[in-house]
Amino acid sequence: MTTEEQILERLDRIEAQLAPISRSANTLQELKEDLTPLSGQAFRLVIRELQDVESAFQLEDLMSLSKRFLRSIKYLQFSLEQLENIVDFITTIEPLLKSAVPQIINYLDDLEQRGVLRIITAMLDVRAKIASAYSAEDIDQIGDGVVAALGLAKKLSDPKALEFLEKFAELPSKVDLAAAKPMGPFGMLGALSGKEARQGLGVLIQLTKAMGALKNGGRSHTTEHPEPIA
Repeated sequence: MTTEEQILERLDRIEAQLAPISRSANTLQELKEDLTPLSGQAFRLVIRELQDVESAFQLEDLMSLSKRFLRSIKYLQFSLEQLENIVDFITTIEPLLKSAVPQIINYLDDLEQRGVLRIITAMLDVRAKIASAYSAEDIDQIGDGVVAALGLAKKLSDPKALEFLEKFAELPSKVDLAAAKPMGPFGMLGALSGKEARQGLGVLIQLTKAMGALKNGGRSHTTEHPEPIA
């Protein structure tokens, strides 16, 4: 191979190596030509939009904002750390919520089936009706009456009072109204000859003494022992 042929062969290899570079350069040139009009339009658009804030924007404001941002970096870091803690907390309780929410729904459904929620709703309706029918002063008076009634119920819970009421409730079943006949003074004296009549008269005397204490506000000044009636 002659020297000229070697030179031509090298030139061909160099040309082959330079061909991709030339194509890349042509591509960049075409891209530049395509972007040049777009960049001009974008620049004009930015200028037109900035004209709206030209009167309100000052370079000093941007510098002040930058300084404030730099001074608040530690607060921003603290906020980000707290945000991470919140995310970790939510991630931790998410499995618990997934298991607890169905249980809560089942519990509420059970209350609904048993009518508990309807009762609560009815109670709220009753409170609304009471509020519409009575004033605050009326409610206060009703409250005082309820307190007095509770005090009375407490007194009736005494064993002696309960025993007396139970025995008194049995009296109507023991009374024979068909056997009741007109009776004069002598008839009363004859009736008192019976043991049950004398016992009944003794009970009546004790009730009379106890009723006499009502005049003193329910308190008896003297306590008298009952004497059997012959």
